[in-house]
Amino acid sequence: MRYDLVIFDNDGVLVDSEPLSNTILAGYLTELGHPTTYEDSLHDYMGAAVHRVHDLVWERSGQRLPDDFDEVFHARVFEGFARELEPVEGVTTVLEKLHADGVPYCVASSGSHERIRIGHRKTGLDKWFGESTVFSSEDVGRGKPAPDLFLHAAHRMGVPEERCAVIEDSPLGVRAAVDAGMDVYGFTAMTPPEKLAGATVTFSRMSQLLELLE
Repeated sequence: MRYDLVIFDNDGVLVDSEPLSNTILAGYLTELGHPTTYEDSLHDYMGAAVHRVHDLVWERSGQRLPDDFDEVFHARVFEGFARELEPVEGVTTVLEKLHADGVPYCVASSGSHERIRIGHRKTGLDKWFGESTVFSSEDVGRGKPAPDLFLHAAHRMGVPEERCAVIEDSPLGVRAAVDAGMDVYGFTAMTPPEKLAGATVTFSRMSQLLELLE
């Protein structure tokens, strides 16, 4: 293994949540008078913490989102998770192999700890991630594209950033990892390779990842 730590993004990399959560987000913003398509949501918010939604709406409209926006949005997303969330195809095999080989790994997500844990319990991925290997933008105060979260995860796991590989599927996440000084493996299942500029390499099927990491 070329790396001492593999850092996984969560949404779209471990759990197949991006189509569901972005459909819900686009619908809710439109309902509130901020017309947003599914494609708009992917472009503007995929990979970002929820504060980015507030920031962009304010910047574009001069209007604040309701005080209970986060609560309502997350409740709708968690209801969707309970109905239909699945792990990304092939990711369990990757985690099994890393575990068997003794390669440290963790998750670093712009989502909240609650969102990560609810998704992992629904998909069975909680088996692979203990409390000490789950990191959220809540821990650092700024989500991607800031590099803070990846640097925090590496520090907590005791690994220099240059010995880390990040698995990401969003432009914001790739930028954060590059700025953190880490190699980035861009997962293109939902994002065209050209939108992940800066990635060390891109791949389209999770089954390809282990060979690439070697």
